[in-house]
Amino acid sequence: MYNIKTLNNIAQIGLDVFDKSKYAVSAECENPDAIIVRSAKMHDYSFNSELLCIARAGAGTNNIPSDKCAENGIVVFNTPGANAEAVKELALCAMLMASRDVYGGVTWVKSIADKGDEVAALVEKGKSAFTGPEIMGKKLGVIGLGAVGAKLADAAVLLGMQVYGYDPFISVDAAWKLNPAIIKTDDIETIYKNCDYISIHIPYMKSTHHFIDKAALDMMKDGVRIINLARAELISDDDIIAAIKAGKVAKYVTDFANGKTADVDGIVAMPHLGASTPESEDNCAVMAAHEIIDYVENGNIVNSVNMPRVSMAKSGEKRLCIIAKNSPDVTAQYTAKIADSGVATANTATGTTKDGAIAYTVIDLNGNTDGLCEAVAAIDGVIRARII
Repeated sequence: MYNIKTLNNIAQIGLDVFDKSKYAVSAECENPDAIIVRSAKMHDYSFNSELLCIARAGAGTNNIPSDKCAENGIVVFNTPGANAEAVKELALCAMLMASRDVYGGVTWVKSIADKGDEVAALVEKGKSAFTGPEIMGKKLGVIGLGAVGAKLADAAVLLGMQVYGYDPFISVDAAWKLNPAIIKTDDIETIYKNCDYISIHIPYMKSTHHFIDKAALDMMKDGVRIINLARAELISDDDIIAAIKAGKVAKYVTDFANGKTADVDGIVAMPHLGASTPESEDNCAVMAAHEIIDYVENGNIVNSVNMPRVSMAKSGEKRLCIIAKNSPDVTAQYTAKIADSGVATANTATGTTKDGAIAYTVIDLNGNTDGLCEAVAAIDGVIRARII
């Protein structure tokens, strides 16, 4: 029986994916084999030795110490694309709110509600204060053409916008799926200098901290409208507030309200609504559950942020899974242990992390594996070994 711990309220449809004869799922379980989490902060969490993986029911994993997990052989999953439709729809809404001051207009109408019969006349007299441009025919720059960015870019083309896309890390498969009308650029300055609207959809990491700052804003067109539904730290609050006050930025719509952005004219700050749909929460929970099951039962890794993608159909009686330092010496040692054990190797798959530091290998075996896992785990440089 595997123990699965939930650190937040997880959609029941996702928890129902777990076979109750194999998995015990609860928020109270001790020494879990896997954890499903949404927004709970885990940087001070004490990891038990049995913990195999953590699945984030969502795309961002800033709340999880992924590097620390890798050092302990704990796989961290996310669920890219599961909430993409919800975020895309909100991005379209944000773009419209950046154009037409619907929010300001509605707020103003509420402020004159006590005028009774005069309201209609006051509305006709005051509505010009909330006008704004149409998006049709305007230029939209999408920074990051992943699950959300690609959907937004495609939708914007259909709305009559001229769309520029920037993503130096886009996969060939993802590129093929894009609408051919999207203008792909390898130079971020092309977007800054040409686009009327800019929407950012990249992950947050040290290298993308304040990706849009004063230097980037200075390159943009006067009156640019900026959308950020990805991560708060991608854009410098201080720099964009200064740009709004200077008239450089016409409107900034962010899904990450804070003390600086919550009440600034020209900023629409939303309470992190991007994935707040029942469909999105269901999709993320189901995807997270399947990722855990495939790893726990089969050793397959898909959609991990701290381990390589390695997935292989089973072809042996047992499967040896090894997380180790990516070193020829370590590989040679566990290969020798397998050879010495006398078991036959049926198939092997391996991969390394992007930085090349960690290798993950699955080896299908036929024969008596007694003591093999312990022998491999004892090798200096092997972080975790298990037999399924």
